[in-house]
Amino acid sequence: MSANQPLPQRGEFKVLRPMQTRWMDNDHYGHVNNVAYYSYFDSAVNGYLMEATASDTRELSAIGIVAETSCRYVKEISFPDVLHIGMRLEKLGNSSVVYQLVVFRGTDTDPSAIGRFVHVYVDQKTRRPVPIPPVIRAALERL
Repeated sequence: MSANQPLPQRGEFKVLRPMQTRWMDNDHYGHVNNVAYYSYFDSAVNGYLMEATASDTRELSAIGIVAETSCRYVKEISFPDVLHIGMRLEKLGNSSVVYQLVVFRGTDTDPSAIGRFVHVYVDQKTRRPVPIPPVIRAALERL
């Protein structure tokens, strides 16, 4: 996402996952530390997939591993903020998916952070890329 593009807005997301900041997320400067955002992204994606597939995705023969992440910080969040993580797809490939994840504080319509998260599906045993399992693909297509 370039600096010239408009910021994504809350109403643009079909899926918003609730997330509670934790006391331990704050750093010495009084705001949520950058590393916590990646935990929010991971929890939002995997929570959505488990709910949308009604399965424990860790038990599938193909699992999604994180190949790339990034985050653009727009404004601070802090404990005890309640967040909503907006989720949508940037790209759905044969063996990979690219998510856009946006952090909204409370009822804010503009983002606090904008993330990118890439999952590559691999065979659970060999760790070689494989097609996205049909049950996962169906859940992703709903995004």
